[in-house]
Amino acid sequence: MHTHSLEPWAHSHVFLGDRHDRHARRTWAVVALAAVTMVAEIAGGTWLGSMALVADGWHMSTHAAALGIAALAYHFARRHADDPRFSFGTGKFGDLAAFASALLLGLIALLIGAESLDRLLHPVAIGFGQAIPIAVLGLAVNLASVWLLHDDHDDHGHDDHAHHHGGHAHGGHAHAGHAHGGHGGHDTNFRAAYVHVLADTLTSVLAIAALLGGRYLGLAWLDPAMGLVGTAVILAWSWSLLRTAALVLLDARPSPAATREIRERLEIGGDRVSDLHLWQLGPGHRAAVIALVSDDPQPPAHYKARLAGVRGLSHVTVEVQPCVGHAAAA
Repeated sequence: MHTHSLEPWAHSHVFLGDRHDRHARRTWAVVALAAVTMVAEIAGGTWLGSMALVADGWHMSTHAAALGIAALAYHFARRHADDPRFSFGTGKFGDLAAFASALLLGLIALLIGAESLDRLLHPVAIGFGQAIPIAVLGLAVNLASVWLLHDDHDDHGHDDHAHHHGGHAHGGHAHAGHAHGGHGGHDTNFRAAYVHVLADTLTSVLAIAALLGGRYLGLAWLDPAMGLVGTAVILAWSWSLLRTAALVLLDARPSPAATREIRERLEIGGDRVSDLHLWQLGPGHRAAVIALVSDDPQPPAHYKARLAGVRGLSHVTVEVQPCVGHAAAA
């Protein structure tokens, strides 16, 4: 039994992105902007008797709710980052929120499409003079939101430098330490929030174009037609976001290139990788479970040294087995 401290072999399981708090602040700012706009439009529309303004206010409420999901995911991921119930941390909270947001975004797109198709088949009178200023107001709010959520940091411009702690082996199993590889890596939750405001911006631009065409060119059919165009584009964005988040939640292998690099670094001499699992833990963080067969098995530190500097590799477990055939021949 070990009587000395195991602290050198222990490590944190906090796998949040390196811009987690920055993204959280900006998302909350957009939620606040959407909520203030929603209240102002509903209150103003009720006071002025403008149903168009009230309707846009309720539309803004769905915008605030979707972004609220993303903001709460950041909050809970940070709050429970050290909770031992989560074996690999809370880095995937954002991907779960992004999946929910993608579903909501797709549902909103379908509702817009259904309403647009109904308006195309059964035209109704449109108050262009009243609707244009509301659409312009919505565009201004959406542009401000896009600016707040635009992240100009280059995710691909920096290599992750892995700082490994010591490893400890029992019967050939080794935790290869913890690499702080949080630099880089896509934050799916932040992307989901950005796609939401981008979709709203697109619908605002299409609405303004349609309303101007209806008022000055008499093309009233442009309004529902633009709604159908927006539906198609937003559904495509929603599917892309849904697929990305689902792959992370299902522990799909994140990068063939990373898998190939790990194999190339480990398969030297008589060492061969017999099993390799690589998956995403959070933005910029990946985990790997590796089984090796070796003619000359080495301590865990030997294999950890080979993997030092692999981009985003934050949690590694290595199992080393001697080659039975080689031992028999010897």
